Amino acid sequence: MTDRMLLAAQPLFVLMWSSAFIAGIIGVGAAPPLLVLFARFTIAGLLLALYARAVGAEWPRGAQLWHVVVAGLLMQIVQFGAFYTAMSEHVSAAVIALVQGLNPVVIALCAGFIGETVSARQWFGFGIGGVGVAVAVIDQSHFSLVGLILCIVGLLGLSIGTVYQKRFVPQVDSRAATAVHVTASAPVAGLLAVAGGQLTVSDPVRFAGSLTWMVLVNSMAAFLLLNAMLRRWDATRVGRLFFATPAVTALLAWALIGEPLRPLTVAGLAIGLIGLVFASRRPAAAPRHPQPVAVR
Repeated sequence: MTDRMLLAAQPLFVLMWSSAFIAGIIGVGAAPPLLVLFARFTIAGLLLALYARAVGAEWPRGAQLWHVVVAGLLMQIVQFGAFYTAMSEHVSAAVIALVQGLNPVVIALCAGFIGETVSARQWFGFGIGGVGVAVAVIDQSHFSLVGLILCIVGLLGLSIGTVYQKRFVPQVDSRAATAVHVTASAPVAGLLAVAGGQLTVSDPVRFAGSLTWMVLVNSMAAFLLLNAMLRRWDATRVGRLFFATPAVTALLAWALIGEPLRPLTVAGLAIGLIGLVFASRRPAAAPRHPQPVAVR
């Protein structure tokens, strides 16, 4: 893929990533959250495993495999299980996207565990981002304390899973790791769905449509495009694309599923975006000295 194609693909990636929240809400409106997850993980896991094998990705083995499985259960089952259940509690797509966008805040709290540091400017940005979430949540007409707690649990699953993988298996092939994440999560989602009696599909057409979109667009196309960009650009440049996700999600939710765009919601999204932009900036590199210096 050429650089020109990658530049054109950036807005497409943001749209695909944001659409996952819309597809999720449509899915949980047609079937229980854990059943949606089980179906998504089962199909996407198979396709991702076939893809990883086709491109010759190096599979984790032994202790490394177990670490990848643990990270995957946190990032897939805990994150999406909580977020999808929050959707069933009528938490809006925009709020869930904004909460997920605070992932860097939790990772920053664990920075010492993975050998990283956080600047004062980044902490300031994280604080602004938190205010943005609070403003957006206050504006929800169907405020649900359970839904908000579930959003926090989902955020923790994503963040702790990310830190865990970066700490214990930082060099694992991302293509194989993602296939392991999803494949290992499928039977867990299935067992939880059976245990909770979440087996009834109320709207097969909407369920099938949302599932097809989540598997092909969110789990496959967006993932392949993300890897293509990461191979060409540094992670910081790619990471900035996620700052647009909450706002784009809010617009898609308003246009496609009728979620209202209230003034405080828009203000919260704007504040959150400003905070995330601040948080993404790193201090300028210090000038080199002849004597050894600590690596940050």
